Amino acid sequence: MQKPLVAIVGRPNVGKSTLFNRLVGRRVAIVEDTPGVTRDRIYQDADWLNYAFTLIDTGGIEPANEDIIAQQMRRQAELAIETADVIIFLVDGREGLTSADTDVAEILRRSKKPVVLAVNKVDTPKLEEAMYEFYALGLGDPFTVSAAQGLGLGDLLDEVVRDFPKDLEEEKTERINLAVVGKPNVGKSSLVNALLGEERTIVSEIPGTTRDSIDTPFERNGRSYTIVDTAGIRRKRSVEDETIERYSVIRSLAAIRRADVVLIVCDASQGLSEQDVRIAGYAHEEGKASVLIVNKWDLIEKDTHTMNRFKKDLGTDLSFMSYVPMLFISAKNGQRVNKVLEAVDDSFEQSRRRIPTGQLNDVVSEAVAMNEPPSDKGRTMKIYYATQASVQPPTFIIFVNDAELLHFSYERYLENYFRKSFGFEGTPIRLFFRNRKKDNEE
Repeated sequence: MQKPLVAIVGRPNVGKSTLFNRLVGRRVAIVEDTPGVTRDRIYQDADWLNYAFTLIDTGGIEPANEDIIAQQMRRQAELAIETADVIIFLVDGREGLTSADTDVAEILRRSKKPVVLAVNKVDTPKLEEAMYEFYALGLGDPFTVSAAQGLGLGDLLDEVVRDFPKDLEEEKTERINLAVVGKPNVGKSSLVNALLGEERTIVSEIPGTTRDSIDTPFERNGRSYTIVDTAGIRRKRSVEDETIERYSVIRSLAAIRRADVVLIVCDASQGLSEQDVRIAGYAHEEGKASVLIVNKWDLIEKDTHTMNRFKKDLGTDLSFMSYVPMLFISAKNGQRVNKVLEAVDDSFEQSRRRIPTGQLNDVVSEAVAMNEPPSDKGRTMKIYYATQASVQPPTFIIFVNDAELLHFSYERYLENYFRKSFGFEGTPIRLFFRNRKKDNEE
């Protein structure tokens, strides 16, 4: 059974993201005193007493504004309203009732959804009277709150969850968390929309349109996924003076850390840039299974060798990620998008593979027989046995007589031999070499 959805809506800069962060208990939405900072819907689980629900933060609705971004923000908010079970309509008690509030109220009335009216920024008793003018909206009794101070939220939430089912039990299914990463304007949002089959994130030719990471659960072919369309990671020097963008970079890296599989998206017409390689490096260093998505493939003039040339060039740039599968797609026209989740599933399964200890040690013995370990000043490194310590990524501990004798080239040789023997396409693997204690040591 799906958790109820609660959408926070209102005109720009009334404190929606501050309320969202307060209700979910941590900083998820970008909060900045700039109208229009939150551009996409953001989903996050929350609870109140014994009620569990999913909260949606939305971009501000500006009914009269015909700016292209404002139009798309309005569409996103309308989508949130359509999917929500309950709507928190947030207004600004300090600024008072505005014509934009009246316009938003009209949109909400048309939705015929339950609406809870919250008058924000009421943090002193003398501001309590601010609530009365909002009765004119015809949406019932207003609740005065201060999202910044945490005041009045209990009464507000009591009203929000009033008709929710109690003690909701969530089905426990295996869910693959996907992070979609890449520099701005490579088509990440278009890919997400193509995978989901709906207009989920703002798609625009303006670089940096997606500023927030957006978690969206969905299912395909009986498998559950949560996809995160992250803000584009920009070069560090270009975000130093942009607080909003800096938040987005931090959140993108956080999304990589909590993902099971990372989709690294690059633009076929530009090839792999230094920034793309750095983004891929983040995923590799975090030990995440990955798939390289070469998007906008439809824009490339091709002959019979084009893809092979691309693969060779990409393989050179990503030599440290030789394991990563590559998909050449067009998110815009759907070309090979159906292959993306297949590659995700394969990489995920490989990242969780466990190799039986006996089979693992047979392969180690073969590798040693084919190429003996290095020696230094008359001493040769001896490999005693190996065991798999963990998965995601597959991690192996190899016990030796003296780990200081190890050379990185031999470690690379063993990793390649493991891959040749077991596969592990799409996932990093980790090898740790430890000295085995002698029998007379405690």
